[in-house]
Amino acid sequence: MAETQTDPIIDELRAVRDEHAARFDYDVEAIFRDIEAQQEASGREYVRLPPRRVVAAGEDRPRS
Repeated sequence: MAETQTDPIIDELRAVRDEHAARFDYDVEAIFRDIEAQQEASGREYVRLPPRRVVAAGEDRPRS
């Protein structure tokens, strides 16, 4: 079996993400609300695209 390598940048990213989630007791809705609040407070403009229609396997895709 091959030895797995760790990437320090990925490890740091996961640690930051886990720390953020822990602040909200891993409540996904609370985490999402916090992210939205941070976006709003940043003053930046964010693109919000409408949801795309899910196409089931075997179903014809609509033509553009």
